Amino acid sequence: MSGRSAYGQAPVALEVRDAAIAFGGVKAVDAMSLRVATGEVIGLIGPNGAGKTTMFNLIAGTLRPDSGAISIGGARVERETAARRTSRGLARTFQIPRPFAGMTVLENMLTAVQGQAGESLLGNLLAPGRVRREERAAIERAHELLDFLQLSRLAGEEARVLSGGQRKLLELGRALMAKPRIVLLDEPAAGVNPALLDFIIDRIAAINAEGITILLIEHNIEMIARLCSRVVVMAAGRWLAEGRPEAVTADPRVVEAYLGGAPA
Repeated sequence: MSGRSAYGQAPVALEVRDAAIAFGGVKAVDAMSLRVATGEVIGLIGPNGAGKTTMFNLIAGTLRPDSGAISIGGARVERETAARRTSRGLARTFQIPRPFAGMTVLENMLTAVQGQAGESLLGNLLAPGRVRREERAAIERAHELLDFLQLSRLAGEEARVLSGGQRKLLELGRALMAKPRIVLLDEPAAGVNPALLDFIIDRIAAINAEGITILLIEHNIEMIARLCSRVVVMAAGRWLAEGRPEAVTADPRVVEAYLGGAPA
């Protein structure tokens, strides 16, 4: 895998080495590698069918690779559960948000809280004070994030009333409830109107400014250019190119992949 840019002195937050997975004999991801330094915002781009979302599923733990290694903060995790990876500080969003439509926006936020004493019967019986404190803290954090995302006025509304863009924001808020160190964002701009897109870009930049590392799948090149210091390109399940957004999007290999050199 030649041509990769230097990563500087920041420690590696996330690394994938030669990951591969096949479905029915077809390799969806084929010897794919990438590295994300702590505090970076990295774009993962490529034509439809390139394997980007499958890569996210491998990193997040909803799929296990047939081969290869995945590390979070230097710890090998490719055989760990998704829940264990969440406890290590990894969070993700999905291309199509699916909130609990009949629950309020605030309740949706609270479902994303991790590791509370009240999740167990013993916790409720033996440490009711701790349970109440944790519940109050979770509600306070949820309100803070809803304010950050300009969803506070909708906190008591059922999630079914949200627009597509507001559902994207709620999805982002749910990911942040667990206080992650790394966030995987799967097409946060998809289906979002231009006015709200600017706000989403601003919020992602603000999240990164707090030290959170971000790996971003996105087809909106304007968003990639505004947010990402580096872009990794996939095509046909493999690493194709890497570099600054303006250099990568002008690379003939990348142009060819988008125009028909890779399967759609």
